[in-house]
Amino acid sequence: MDYTPHTEADIAQMKKAVGIAEVAELFADIPGKYRLKKLPELPAALSEQETISLMSRLAQKNKVPDLTLLGAGAYNHYIPAVVGHITGRAEFYTAYTPYQAEISQGILQAIYEYQTMIARLTGAPIANASMYDGASAMAEAAVLSAKTLSRNKIIFARSVHPEYRQVVRTYAWANGYEVVEIPFAKSGQLDLTALQKELADDVAAVLVQSPNFFGVIEDIAPIADAVHASGAFLVAGFSDGTALGILKPAGELGADFIVGEGQSFGNPLNYGGPYLGIFAAQEKFLRRIPGRLVGATVDKKGKRGFVLTLQTREQHIRREKATSNICSNEALCALAAGVYLAALGKNLSKLAELNVQKAQYLKKQLLQLSGWKEVFAAPIYNEFVVSCPDARLVNEKLKKENIGGAYELQKDYPELKNTLLFCATEMLTEADMDRVISVIA
Repeated sequence: MDYTPHTEADIAQMKKAVGIAEVAELFADIPGKYRLKKLPELPAALSEQETISLMSRLAQKNKVPDLTLLGAGAYNHYIPAVVGHITGRAEFYTAYTPYQAEISQGILQAIYEYQTMIARLTGAPIANASMYDGASAMAEAAVLSAKTLSRNKIIFARSVHPEYRQVVRTYAWANGYEVVEIPFAKSGQLDLTALQKELADDVAAVLVQSPNFFGVIEDIAPIADAVHASGAFLVAGFSDGTALGILKPAGELGADFIVGEGQSFGNPLNYGGPYLGIFAAQEKFLRRIPGRLVGATVDKKGKRGFVLTLQTREQHIRREKATSNICSNEALCALAAGVYLAALGKNLSKLAELNVQKAQYLKKQLLQLSGWKEVFAAPIYNEFVVSCPDARLVNEKLKKENIGGAYELQKDYPELKNTLLFCATEMLTEADMDRVISVIA
């Protein structure tokens, strides 16, 4: 339909109902100096050729490093060309599951295959499609645990990604839940003794990551035993999904929810998003998990088909019964993950092994530098923490050589002064890492 603005009579009626004299009163909370008094002088329209020329000149101002040593929740992995070819097709190029879902069998099948692969990787019988990112997936699992058990305390490890912890705190604050942080041990893993002291009958969920923010692999099984003994649920997270290719699935080790970030599965870094929240769970949570589930069935002719089986979002069921208000299921990002995983197949384990080997090589070389020391001795995946004489100086030297430096942990962990979190994926060659060592030395 054509856009029809409000008439003067409409506006007058609304102002009277709200109790204001002028529409500007609705914006009284915004300081006057920040309000737009008039439209800025917009330039004349450009042709397509002129626009491309302008954007190309602007793009040349971006400084892209030759290589990067940064991980910390966003990982530089190789993306096979087939991912872009499939996700770029017009039939798939949308972030949404269509509302008339059953007529879009291709999209539903793609989501079904994605769910199946995630369930296999996480060792859980069900996986949804999907969440905003790893942080929101972890927070949703925490809130769901509290609602299910009618308990008001959420515990998370200090070794969980700082931004994930911040999102969990926000969700907890909004729902009136208490949050407790458990320190990490000298190994970089969760301090199990400290956790056991906090476990009580008011704890709903315990949140850990493996690999955690330090790249350290957690021992999930004993944590699960301790958590379940108190009647709580264990939420096991991850920030680099490729680790699932080599680690024993947390779902098989006793985790109730397995949540994490799927950016590593065929999604580019993109300056921070959009990313892909992975959410898997044990079967008893089937009707309570947020997001959507696609199922396989047969039609009246016996032909295989796919349907949108469960939706627990507030738009589809009674609001008071909804488990979440997450609407978008990041379908395009999930499609990229599905294509990526299908392309790699069993080679995902070889990729994971390569990441471990790269990290070990870089770590060994760094520890040969004067004044550099290992911080955590526990097993790692593709990230690790080392201390050095001057972390900021190291990154400044690397930046001058057009190398993206490591993550300075002191900003999030004041107790880890002059420590750097290095990441080495399959994108780094031996020559690359030798160059890094040469620059630092």
